[in-house]
Amino acid sequence: MGTLAPVTQSPWKRSIGVAMLLLHLCSPEVWASCHILRCNSDFVAATLDLGTGGGGGGGGGGLSREAVNSGYCSALRSYATCTKRTARACRGDLAYHSAVQGIEDLLIQHRCPRAGPTAQPRPLPQGPMSGEACVYEKGFRSREGRVPEYVHCGVFGDPHIRTFNNEFQTCAVQGAWPLIDNEYLYVQVTSTPMRGAAYATALTKITIIFKNWRQCIEQQLYQAELDDVPAAFADGSVWSGERRGQHSLLVRSQNPGRHAEIHATHIGTVLVVRQNGRSLGLAVRSPRAIVESFSQDQDLQLCVWGCPASQRLNILSPPPSSSSLPLSSFSSGPAVSAQAHCAALLPTRDVYYQACVFDLLATGDLNASVASVAALEDARGMIGEEDRVHLLPVASADRHRPDLLLLLLLGPLWRC
Repeated sequence: MGTLAPVTQSPWKRSIGVAMLLLHLCSPEVWASCHILRCNSDFVAATLDLGTGGGGGGGGGGLSREAVNSGYCSALRSYATCTKRTARACRGDLAYHSAVQGIEDLLIQHRCPRAGPTAQPRPLPQGPMSGEACVYEKGFRSREGRVPEYVHCGVFGDPHIRTFNNEFQTCAVQGAWPLIDNEYLYVQVTSTPMRGAAYATALTKITIIFKNWRQCIEQQLYQAELDDVPAAFADGSVWSGERRGQHSLLVRSQNPGRHAEIHATHIGTVLVVRQNGRSLGLAVRSPRAIVESFSQDQDLQLCVWGCPASQRLNILSPPPSSSSLPLSSFSSGPAVSAQAHCAALLPTRDVYYQACVFDLLATGDLNASVASVAALEDARGMIGEEDRVHLLPVASADRHRPDLLLLLLLGPLWRC
């Protein structure tokens, strides 16, 4: 395990983290001509499929060490080639020179051959473009004579997932997992154990990649982490893909640092990222035709199929609350106190109420209820029809895990 970490997690995360930090020191005028940000984004996209070493998720979870290292070297060679192509325009740019030096160091560190295969970026599809091609809903209305069917996915709390097909699950996942992986969009979330909580996990990072699409947009990257929900893409811009006075991608915020709303009009999709207490949450509204545009090898998407059966928890059997945590100080007992607190915020005894109770008992923190309340409000805004917003809880995990406490205690072992 120790020999794999430098290949699958630390190196590319460290190099990209440094590059992204340095990008904030660069001016928009430089970005306009220097395309180092595109090189960074392509490298992130190429290495996401290699996994993160956190266990469980990502496309590289089953790859051998040799395959991961080979893929990482290919991505580095592509990164190096990309920087060479933009060298002239990036002369004097601090982010560019930092990236070049970082690539050189990593090629040496991982003994990557200078010559070899490269991870080529996704090409832009070619074809005629109509005036409505970059406004999905208008184009759909024109072709079909009706509005698209929109679907919603929400991820929040410990984490809980409402899939595009209105299934609701609570997952025992840790590490990086793909929520969405289709022809237009890639979304990955990272779940880690919470400090001071015996059983709870929380979403601590969200990565969103908008893939190249005709003349509408070039690949764009958005990343949010705990205590840092930026109101901009990774390159510092707040919009991308201008066509006839309209932007295909737009980021706005009601509370910078804790909330971001991304509109992708070319695919009719809205994504809301927010921080609730000590965890992140994500809500997505997208046309069904978009979320179903994936191939057979894109077979792990939590928003489409939910979490694997072996990783599902029974929301109706929440974990015991630790006696060292604030919730246990209530005289009526943790379970009754959690139920009363959640009922005051969420009167309907639906899945959001049950998620609220589950999270309060898992963390012992009354502030954990904020995630369920925010997720319900996002669902209302994205679904619209009140009778479709509320889902009744179903104990779908009983057949997979008869003893929740045992699974929670053994979880860190089999998640690796």
